[in-house]
Amino acid sequence: MSYRFVGRSLSWVLVFTLAASVGCVNRAPEETIEFRVPVTARAVETGDVEDRIVATGSLRTPEAVALNADSGGALKIARNARGRRFAEGDRVKAGDIVGEITGEEVRLAAGLEAAEQRYATVKADYDSKKALYDEGLLAEQEFRQVESSLADAKIEVERGVLKETRSRLITPIDGVILRLARDESEQPLADGQLVMQGFQVAQIAPTDTLIAEVDLVGSDVARIKVGQIARVRHHAWDDSRFEGRVLRLAPSLDPSTRTLRAEVAVRNGAAKLRPGMFVEVTIVVESRPEVPVVPRRAVAERNSRKVVFVVEGQKVRQREVVLGLGDDEIVEIIEGLEPEERIVVQGIETLNDNMSVRVNGG
Repeated sequence: MSYRFVGRSLSWVLVFTLAASVGCVNRAPEETIEFRVPVTARAVETGDVEDRIVATGSLRTPEAVALNADSGGALKIARNARGRRFAEGDRVKAGDIVGEITGEEVRLAAGLEAAEQRYATVKADYDSKKALYDEGLLAEQEFRQVESSLADAKIEVERGVLKETRSRLITPIDGVILRLARDESEQPLADGQLVMQGFQVAQIAPTDTLIAEVDLVGSDVARIKVGQIARVRHHAWDDSRFEGRVLRLAPSLDPSTRTLRAEVAVRNGAAKLRPGMFVEVTIVVESRPEVPVVPRRAVAERNSRKVVFVVEGQKVRQREVVLGLGDDEIVEIIEGLEPEERIVVQGIETLNDNMSVRVNGG
C-alpha cells in the first residue's frame, strides 16, 4: 500500500468527523407547542330577570256609544268650540251635542208647540178656579178635575221636550268620534242629507285606555292572573313600550280553539295606539331584581348537565350551574357562580374541563 493512498483516506475521515461535530454543535433543541382555544370572557353580572308570556292580539276600546236617529229628518252635524264641523277623530265630552235631526218631521213628531199652548190654557184655568176653590166658591170635585187636566197637560209638554231632545244627539261619555255620518258605502254625509229613523249618526269611544285581547294556550292558561303587569308593542313604534295590566280572564275556554281569552288594559295617553291594531303583548308572570345573570349563549350542556366555563388563569374549569328565570338573551344563575367571576361567553363549543385558553378581550 502506498503512503499516498493512506494519507488521502485519513484526510476524508477527518473531514467527515469535523462535519459531524459541527452538525451536533448547531442543532437547535426541540420545543413543545401548547394549543390554546381562543375565547371571549366576561364577568358575571347582576340584573333583573322575568318569566314572561308573549302573545299577539288586537286592540279595541273598553266601551263604545252609538248615537242613532230616533226620528227621520235632515241631518245636521254640530260644530266644536272653534266653529268647525265635528269630524272623525275629534274628542268630545259627555253632554256635547254631536248632531241633530231637523225638519218638519221632527217638529210634527215632537208636537211641543201645541202641547205648550194647551198647558198654558189649562194652567190659566187652573189658577182662576183655584182662587175660587180657596174662597169656597167652587166645588171640590170640579177643582180636582181641572187639577187633573193640568197634570195631563204637563206630561204632554214633558213628552214633547223629550222627543225634541232626542232629535239632538248628545254623547253620554267622554271619548273620540270613531265614526261619523257615513252611508252604507262608507261615504260621509253632508249636512241636510235626509236620514231614516235608526240611522247611526256617530260612534264614540274612549281611547286613553285600550283593551288588548289575546288568546292563550297550554301551560300559559295556568300561569296568567288578573293584575299581572303587561307591556304592549307595535312595529310602528318599535322603540316604545306601552304599559298595562291583565284586566280580566274569560270564565271558560273557547270551545272551537280551546284557548283562553285574556283582556289587557293598555295606557294610551300619547294616543299612538288605535283600535283594531295588531300588537305583541308581553305579560310578566314573575320578576326577580338584582340576581346573578349570564348570557344564555354562555351556558353549555355536558352529559345532560348545564355548565359554564370559569376562567382561571390560562385555563378554564367546567362548573355545573342551576338556572332560574330568563329569556333568549340572559338567564339567572341560582347556584354555581358568584358575581364578578369571569366566564367564557364565546367559543364554548369545543371546551372541556381544564382546557387551555387564550382570552380575547372581556
